[in-house]
Amino acid sequence: MKLRTLIVLALLLAFAWPLRAQYRDDQFKRDAFSQNYADTLTADADSSKLFSFKEYFGGLTHKRTAALRTLTMGSAVMVGGTQIYNKQYWKLPIVYGGIGAGVGLGIHFNQKFHQTGDSKYATYRTLSYAGAALAYWGSLMDGVVSYKDDTQEHSPAKATIYSLLLPGLGQIYNGEAWKVPLYLGLIAGGAYFWHDNNVQYQRWKWIHNMATTDDETVERPPQTGENAKHYRDVYRRYRDYSVLATALFYLIQVIDANVFAYMQDFEVSEDLSLRMQPAVLPTANYAIAPPALGMTIGLKF
Repeated sequence: MKLRTLIVLALLLAFAWPLRAQYRDDQFKRDAFSQNYADTLTADADSSKLFSFKEYFGGLTHKRTAALRTLTMGSAVMVGGTQIYNKQYWKLPIVYGGIGAGVGLGIHFNQKFHQTGDSKYATYRTLSYAGAALAYWGSLMDGVVSYKDDTQEHSPAKATIYSLLLPGLGQIYNGEAWKVPLYLGLIAGGAYFWHDNNVQYQRWKWIHNMATTDDETVERPPQTGENAKHYRDVYRRYRDYSVLATALFYLIQVIDANVFAYMQDFEVSEDLSLRMQPAVLPTANYAIAPPALGMTIGLKF
């Protein structure tokens, strides 16, 4: 009986020894991969910045390349920066002229409105400011469209900024146009409830003010002050929820564009397999703890 037990143990050790060596080799490879990956990730994290003045102004002087993220953030303050980087100087008069004309006309019509009180000047003022804002937005959008990145065919930065500037455009850029009605519907629905709840809030706020005023000449509404206060607070809370929901839907579509842009080159092989095999797990000190028998599991995809 003892001899049979010794023979079985000897066979197990003979079978397990090459597996232990293979485990050590595989473990070494995994450690090496983890170390290299961690080093690379750390290096990228150290060199990656949200915005760099050196990178931005170096790109404007064409002494170095600049990331689209840096150019867009810089151009949001220094309008026309991306056009300078793209060497499209002829667009600068259009950008500055459009913004300057809109702001100048807006100031002019605002003065006319205060002088005359005519509501048409208020409308002209609003349209002028809207035109300036459109020219500003167009300069940012043009910079993103014209930016060329030779290092990658599909740019996650473009998808992200597209969605920031125009909800749904990042999904179209990723080839997922079917998502556009979904996100636009959610954002439009949030904006609708935002507006509707704000109208109701302003209405009940006015009723509350009329019901609680000390002016005896004011006609009192049929609602009591407490009742009006209750509905005022309810619609104010609903309005705030609608604002948060609209902002959340907007943020989700930006994140969606960014994530799925990164996954454009991600491919999963059709060869899916699970491999299990016995192995001897070594210990640091064989005198204290002997090797342990175990299983290794490998997943291929």
